[in-house]
Amino acid sequence: MITSEIKDKLIHIVGSENYQDSAASKLAYSYDATPQYQSMPAAIVAPRNKQEITAIVQLCNEHVIPIVPRGSGTNLCAGTCPTEGGIVLLFKHLNRMLEIDEDNLTITVQPGVITQEIIQAAEAKGLFYPPDPSSMKISTIGGNINENSGGLRGLKYGVTKDYVLGLEVVLPNGDIMRTGGKLAKDVAGYDFTHLLVGSEGTLGIITEAILKLVPMPASKKTMLALYQDMEAAAASVSEIIRQQMIPVTMEFLDQPTLQVVEDYAQIGLPTDVEAVLLIEQDGPNEIVEQDIKKMAAICEQKQAVSVRIAESAEEADKLRTARRSALSALARLHPTTILEDATVPRSAIAPMVKAINHIAEKYEVTICTFGHAGDGNLHPTCLTDSRNQEEMERVEQAFEEIFMKAVELGGTITGEHGVGMMKAPYLHLKLGKTGIEAMRAVKQALDPNQIMNPGKIFANDMRKRVVMNK
Repeated sequence: MITSEIKDKLIHIVGSENYQDSAASKLAYSYDATPQYQSMPAAIVAPRNKQEITAIVQLCNEHVIPIVPRGSGTNLCAGTCPTEGGIVLLFKHLNRMLEIDEDNLTITVQPGVITQEIIQAAEAKGLFYPPDPSSMKISTIGGNINENSGGLRGLKYGVTKDYVLGLEVVLPNGDIMRTGGKLAKDVAGYDFTHLLVGSEGTLGIITEAILKLVPMPASKKTMLALYQDMEAAAASVSEIIRQQMIPVTMEFLDQPTLQVVEDYAQIGLPTDVEAVLLIEQDGPNEIVEQDIKKMAAICEQKQAVSVRIAESAEEADKLRTARRSALSALARLHPTTILEDATVPRSAIAPMVKAINHIAEKYEVTICTFGHAGDGNLHPTCLTDSRNQEEMERVEQAFEEIFMKAVELGGTITGEHGVGMMKAPYLHLKLGKTGIEAMRAVKQALDPNQIMNPGKIFANDMRKRVVMNK
């Protein structure tokens, strides 16, 4: 609870213009991009620097007030929904790129910087920041780090954690800790940098990040392969990797998703096939030309009914844009769209997609599937209506079965969206009791008062998709 005395102290720290507790403000920050989760915070604060963050954390720790760090709120696991009230901490003032170090190939940024701005700043120097979540035009780097975001380029370049070299973080007691640095090697003690990446704001508040940059690829080529058989598409993915070619992007869309995306984007995508692979390669010109021809030949050998190489950068960009628009396109069809992510070994893509289709039929729900075929990260997306409670119960049962199947096939319950509230009831499927208890021990050691984004990752009960108001 925020008393009038605590409110006055918070205003003294951040200024009255950076403190909000009106009904409208609290409602605006009561939810994120996750369907079916909502809970009112007590207040919203926007600190101007790390010193103010330290003072806020010390005050909240003393009075056991929950803190929910929040970027743009684009996450899909209810990770920034203030499910236990408290304060929502915004980073709109900590939005500067502090340094681009061309000698060490790093960029140092504050957590409120938009992801695409980092990509563009690096490209202006002839450098490359590869992580590209679909929300990159509006997501912040702090949110990307908290969720360990992936993206279309993850197969070849990895995800956010692979580019975080060092962090500055305010711990739950208010102390400031620095981890890592502009180093190619560092094994001095525990790797707190990578512990914090993906911790979903439960262990501390990131105030600064040192990110790795790489040289800009000289060229890239994009192609589209069409299939009438899902297993043939999956076989193409496996064979391309087996031939020791690692594309930048290897994306998959099933027929229902393809139809919806074409209706939305209208770029001439074929809609009479069962599956599409969008494949992109980058690197030196000769290698790209060689790889794209080899991959096209493999797709044809694996029964692709058509293989088309984009003839221009504009055509390639349209294809990428169409894939990135999949969620937006699907969201137009029903009042509620639930995008999930279940990851399996790439060799299990075809069985996993078949299982998703079977599960959708079993529970009589509509599920379209697309995702990152190259790394096995699939996005089964349910089109439903949250006002239909009976259907929502079937949706929940369907997703639980999907997660169980993914783990059975050697996969995981989430590849890039995070656990948050959404996946907390299912975490035991992947980690088991021992793994969860080990994580709880880390949380307890760093945050004994449980003020940092409480209720996330660890399920206190089997709560699932419900609307919660406080």
